[in-house]
Order: sequence, then structure tokens, then C-alpha cells
Amino acid sequence: MSVHVAPPQAPRLNESQRKALISLLADEDSAVFQEVREKLLGFGPLVVEWLKPYTLNSDPVLRRRTVEIIRHFTRHEADNAFLLFCLHQGEDCDLEEGIWLLARTQYPEINQQAYRALLDSHVADLLQKIDLTSPPREFLSGINDFFFNHLGYSGNENNYYDPDNSFLNRVMDRRTGNPVTLCALYLLLTRRLRLPMTGIGLPGHFICRYQSSLEEVYVDVFNRGRLLSKSDCIRYLQHTHHGLQEGFLSPLSSRRILFRICSNLRQIFQQTEALDELARMQRYLAALAR
Repeated sequence: MSVHVAPPQAPRLNESQRKALISLLADEDSAVFQEVREKLLGFGPLVVEWLKPYTLNSDPVLRRRTVEIIRHFTRHEADNAFLLFCLHQGEDCDLEEGIWLLARTQYPEINQQAYRALLDSHVADLLQKIDLTSPPREFLSGINDFFFNHLGYSGNENNYYDPDNSFLNRVMDRRTGNPVTLCALYLLLTRRLRLPMTGIGLPGHFICRYQSSLEEVYVDVFNRGRLLSKSDCIRYLQHTHHGLQEGFLSPLSSRRILFRICSNLRQIFQQTEALDELARMQRYLAALAR
């Protein structure tokens, strides 16, 4: 019978010992720095509280290396939070919460509540500019004018495979993104208006759909919100030689949208040989596929 042996615990340090150890983070010898870094990591997340005062230190090297170690732990915490979300949430999970949890795995320091408040503010401004009792194509055109002309969003055609196109905080900061993340943002805004909008995962592209009992309109958010009919979408499928298979024009659940975003990131990190990031995305996809 095998016996589990707990790993040895790092020795306790008093305040003066901690200060002496942390000061060595600024050592010019990279071997010394790496040894100190590993020792600090061995203390686990509690080291974050030790390091916080040094994020304002006058020594730029100490400051930078301190921030890097803190970020190591906060990213690990964010990674666990998103994995738990993927494992335990159903198909109709909270898309907005999932997108922000994913963004924190790359940018753990973001102020999620500030971004949410900004979205609320955008919707308040938008309501002053459109009439939701008008025909759908009319108010969707008004939403597009606000989204693309007033807020300045656009599809990132120049750097399509930039990973930042998939993280919502960077999409909102830079006002550009890829099809699925721009559509996700469009959904977050229009759902605040209680509009019946869904995401449609076409092969090689992603669009939104407005559907009521009276009308069905597709919105190509990546291409400045071009309004499409179902016939337009069928022509796209025929032109790209995919054919009209069952499911191509069906709405995706929130869970499937998150899966699509992570799939895009996996492809990017595979191409760039970012192995740590690739492994992270594979863990997320395995959890979302359950």
C-alpha cells in the first residue's frame, strides 16, 4: 500500500528575515534572483501580503519582480475560479460572468465592476438614441450606429490573431476584437435592453441573431453590424462550401460561446508555441466539453 507523504513546509520567517529575503529580488545576479523567487513561491499565496508594500518601492527592479510574483499567484487563483465555473455551470450559465472570469486568467488585476458599470452607462446612453418600439431593422441600425460610430468599435482585421481580441477587457480598452468576442459584447449590451438576441456560430465566423415572433434579423458584428437575412446566411454557407447543415444557424448556449472563445485562443497559442497558455486553454476546453 502506498503512503502519501506531505511535502515539507517552508520554514517560518520573522519580519526581518522576510525583508532580507525580499530585498534579494533586486540582486543583479540572475541566479540569486531565481533562487529567491523559488523560495518565495514555496511559501504559497501568503507571500502576496509580504510583497504588497514593495510594489511601491523606489527600486524599479524590485518593484517589477515583486509585481511579477504577485501576478503569478493572482493568475493561479483566477485560473482555478474559471475552471470551477466551467466544471459546475450549465449550458445557460451567466455569459457575462464567464467572460470576465476568463479575462481575469490573463489580466487578474482588472476591475470587473468598473467594466460592468461602463456597459450599464453605454446602455443608458443608447436608450436616449433609439426607439425600441420601431421596426427591428430600424432600432438595430440605431444600435449599430451607437456601437460602431459613437463608441468606435470595429473588427480587428489588421491583427486578427492577437490573443487580446479574445479578452473582453482588452476589447473594450482598444475598441476592437474578433467576431465571437465582439458578438459577445454586443449580446451583453442588447440583453441589458431585454432584446431577444442570440449568438450564431457559423463555420469560420460568428454573428448575432434577433428573433421575435414577427421577424428574424442576423447581425454581422465584425463587419460593422451589417444586417443579414437568413437567405444571406445560407448563401455564405454555400459560398464557403459548408452547406446548410443542421445546427449551423442554431443559437449557441453561453457555455458553447465560451467554448468557441477558448478554442480560438487554443489555436492562437498553438501557432505561437506559447505552451503554458496552450495547456491552460486545453484545461478549460476539457472542462467546458463535459
